[in-house]
Amino acid sequence: MTDYARYPSLADVPVVISGGASGIGEALVRNFAAQGARVGFVDIQAEAGARLAAELTASGQTVAFSACDIRDIAAYQAAIAGLAERHGDALVLVNNAAHDDRHDWADVTPDYWDERMATNLKHGFFAMQAVAPGMIRAGRGSIINMGSISWMIMVPRLPIYETAKAAMHGLTRSMASDLGQHGIRVNTLVPGWVMTERQLSEWVDDRAAALIAQSQALPGRLYPDDIARMALFLAAQDSAMITAQQFLVDAGWANS
Repeated sequence: MTDYARYPSLADVPVVISGGASGIGEALVRNFAAQGARVGFVDIQAEAGARLAAELTASGQTVAFSACDIRDIAAYQAAIAGLAERHGDALVLVNNAAHDDRHDWADVTPDYWDERMATNLKHGFFAMQAVAPGMIRAGRGSIINMGSISWMIMVPRLPIYETAKAAMHGLTRSMASDLGQHGIRVNTLVPGWVMTERQLSEWVDDRAAALIAQSQALPGRLYPDDIARMALFLAAQDSAMITAQQFLVDAGWANS
């Protein structure tokens, strides 16, 4: 069995994760909790989120869940405030929530555009706005924005999602500049094609498997834990002088 790193600097650190009930988000919650962090997470999937929080709490880990639609900014910021009351002001934020609905550019309406941007980009800024004052008071913090290789490799039928994910790194760069003077780091974590339950059930067929094998420099498949382990590094003090960067965990597929 492979032994992975433990980060003493994450022990008892308050962490907020969006979209934490399934997929990559669930792996983030599990991995941060296993490091001894005080993990608060939100998700629109109320039952799955409550079930995950109950499981981890029963095992002795410090985890709290708040059912929340991150498109409702007031509700989301209130949820973050509620998690701060339980665990203390967040010193790590992972802007993970997103949804890669396929769509045809010719069918996009203004309302659909706005809803997709709210799902994939807007909430990230307002989560930063909510946690930054506490990080400023502490004089430190790490914000991790989740990107995607989809826009780098030009996946079809995803124009709004790819626009949002490309913009996420612009947001990273801007906020790294604004918050750096307070000791707050902001980076982008860019997953490749990760074998989540949703991806396996909806998209990964024989043709997709062949594309993955052809396109990745490394053999094998990416799993949510592979992404979570990079997030742990970026959250820990081991990466204390790293900011405004994007880190691809894609087995060598995309050229950033």
